[in-house]
Amino acid sequence: MTYAVLLCVAGAGLALWASTRTWAVELTARPTPLPPVRDARTGAGLLPWLPALALVGLAGGGAVLATRGRARRLLGGLLCGLGAAVAAGGGYGLVAAFGGEVARHWPALCLLGGLLATAGGLLTALRGPGWPAMGARYERRPADDAVPAARGEGGRVTGRHTTQAWDALDRGEDPTVS
Repeated sequence: MTYAVLLCVAGAGLALWASTRTWAVELTARPTPLPPVRDARTGAGLLPWLPALALVGLAGGGAVLATRGRARRLLGGLLCGLGAAVAAGGGYGLVAAFGGEVARHWPALCLLGGLLATAGGLLTALRGPGWPAMGARYERRPADDAVPAARGEGGRVTGRHTTQAWDALDRGEDPTVS
């Protein structure tokens, strides 16, 4: 499980970082005494969906720890698809013909990050249901309305069922009177 989470988080983080770097610089010529205008375009500017998918991949890497069973398998499939989409964006950045100077190493890192996230998602989808899950103490327990509130000294309501005292006050009753 550790490898899958690290692959997802590291891959998505790398892709997110690489998508915020300058992928292309376009130079626009101006009249003679003025220098050309440099227009730097980041991967996020060229492919606006790329950092959003990388952020979802980051969150999904953490969610692997909180899920179990079928939900973890579905999450692994989702992470696999997100990683493939991020890798496709990096691949597009490698082969696209942007105007001006083009830096190919940032799209290559984005492609690598997408492939790492895909590998983590695939590993989660294949082996995730057999991994240990979080303890039951993090799960929500159903309300137990059948147990009466415990009365302490002086008839005061104590313990876990103090919400029943508040409900009694809402109805206009005095919960301290037996």
